[in-house]
Amino acid sequence: LTNYHIPQGVGDIVMIQSDHTGAVDILSAELETADLLGEQRKAQPPPLAAPTMWTTEKMKEFKAKVGKERNGRMVVKRGEVVTVRVPTHPDGKCICWEFATDDYDIGFGVYFDWTTVTSTAITVQVSESSDEEDEEEDEEIEGLSPAGDVERGSKSYLRSRYGEIMPVYRRNSHREVQAGSHQYPGEGVYLLKFDNSYSLLRNKTLFFHVYYTS
Repeated sequence: LTNYHIPQGVGDIVMIQSDHTGAVDILSAELETADLLGEQRKAQPPPLAAPTMWTTEKMKEFKAKVGKERNGRMVVKRGEVVTVRVPTHPDGKCICWEFATDDYDIGFGVYFDWTTVTSTAITVQVSESSDEEDEEEDEEIEGLSPAGDVERGSKSYLRSRYGEIMPVYRRNSHREVQAGSHQYPGEGVYLLKFDNSYSLLRNKTLFFHVYYTS
């Protein structure tokens, strides 16, 4: 098909006749622009509510309990970012998390992937830096936002499919148990990011528990 570039003003109507069939198409510049903008708006995910956050001082009790659970303890190596992917559960309405670390703090943030859930299994993804993780996600989705850092709140490279619930900040998880919850905004996958990319020397031992409530 040939592309016709015709200058248009507000309210102009363009008529195009086919040389092959003789059929006439009538195009309105205003309507076409409105339709395109409408589709673009539909592609943008709705804004996400902020999570509820709190802390507790029962570090020993929490670590003893979580340390006995399968996958309740992991090591986030220096320079690494661990992303725990938690799908929304059909029986749940809210996600809850708790975590603590030994000796040193760690970066933590929460994002949401507006995608169809095919499994309720929780998975863990490890990358050597937040940049590397963003490059892997960029293979699936285009459209970048500026990156930040763990000190000021990293926004990462969020795509149009991803929503930010809470940016990555360093948390004093070695002093208090960090806990929070968030009501499901719809179907999708929560991305809980534990960021140790700023540390060049220290691995962080992480005690972690996630669950849903109805």
